[in-house]
Amino acid sequence: MIEQTFVSLDRDVERITLPLPTGPRHVHCYLVDGTLFDTGLGIGDAPWGALQVSRIAITHFHPDHVGGAAAAADATGAPVHQGRLDYAQCERVWDSGDWPERIARWFRSHGVPPPIANELIEQGHAFAPFIRFAHDPHLLDEDSDLDGWRVVELPGHADGHIGFLRDGVLIGGDHLLHPISPAIGLYPESRPDPLGDYLVSLARTIELAPRLALPGHGKPIENPAGRAAELIEHHRVRLDAAQAALAEEPRSGYDVSLRLFGAELGPTQRRFAVAETLSHLERLVREGRARRTGADGAVTYTA
Repeated sequence: MIEQTFVSLDRDVERITLPLPTGPRHVHCYLVDGTLFDTGLGIGDAPWGALQVSRIAITHFHPDHVGGAAAAADATGAPVHQGRLDYAQCERVWDSGDWPERIARWFRSHGVPPPIANELIEQGHAFAPFIRFAHDPHLLDEDSDLDGWRVVELPGHADGHIGFLRDGVLIGGDHLLHPISPAIGLYPESRPDPLGDYLVSLARTIELAPRLALPGHGKPIENPAGRAAELIEHHRVRLDAAQAALAEEPRSGYDVSLRLFGAELGPTQRRFAVAETLSHLERLVREGRARRTGADGAVTYTA
């Protein structure tokens, strides 16, 4: 079922809420003055053909935001705009036949048991065909202009994550969420310090001081700078917890995730927990609060 709601701003903003089979169970897309921001997962029906869409803008390449881009473009005839780095990663992941094997191998190197890591291979090959991103979009960079919206690079949740800022309104994808915190994970072939990137992006959000943020999930955020400050504090606490979970003997990211998130997680949630744990461990390494040892075959961390 597709729910359409309206949010009252200086100009009318149509918020299209599409269902998701997992996770938060929904994703928001926004239509403002002919610009459609994000396109959902691309499964089931979407109302794009019934809307006046002149251009499509993607905040980041995760499936629930980019998966329906090609379908939306086909239905509306509108060109797609996407961040330069984000599109490069989109091609590397969703256009690659061996991405599931690469990411499974990487998780195994961080201590994830083979049965959990190998499930990625089966899931990845089954899931990838449904991700129909738009090839060769118009590429966006920091300070690009899209119908009066300023492009702001906000790496963290995804390396190439961008937001769109106009008249004090930030259409921010998954950069700011409430009450949940965006997942900040370390993955193969990505920037080496995603949590460090995210903390910088949060500080930048405070500096930009938008009056309203429209997120990919949940309710509009009426105090984006305040929410950014809360998330900075959240990760400060999580960094302390990650440091406390280390010892003199080497521990893998999987081992530390068991201490931080407990042992009662299913395979999919465990992988998210390991990726989140690794982003915090890598930040600790850069702050001189932890040490990384090993190579791709077996990576471990010590206090």
